[in-house]
Amino acid sequence: MIAHQKKALLIFLGFLSLLVVLHFSKTPIFAQASVQRLPKEIAQIPLPKLLEFGANKCLPCKKMAPILQELAEAYEGRVVIKMIEVYQEPGLTQANRIQRIPTQIFFDAQNREFYRHIGFLDKEAIVKIFEKMGVK
Repeated sequence: MIAHQKKALLIFLGFLSLLVVLHFSKTPIFAQASVQRLPKEIAQIPLPKLLEFGANKCLPCKKMAPILQELAEAYEGRVVIKMIEVYQEPGLTQANRIQRIPTQIFFDAQNREFYRHIGFLDKEAIVKIFEKMGVK
């Protein structure tokens, strides 16, 4: 009976410690990580953001470049739009868990990820996401 109680206690303590780790990992660690997921010069700007991870050799990325440029001009002062070259920014690429390109990540003004898309995204779809984020 004692051995059974010890085993149950060890299982309970293991489960309890797992809950504690999960609880504390959700607050300051992720809040700090979201800042590290953005270029430093952008993280400090209190606006929604769109990061597009791609490469010069990627055909869908090339097709998106003029769309993103047009939207950057149209939404200047309301949204920060930045294209990230995955081969030139391996730290940001890894921090954002980019596995395929192009990948677009939309962040709110507090640098929390709002939406993520993999593949080509047309202008109308991007505008709709901005609207869902409250950008006018």
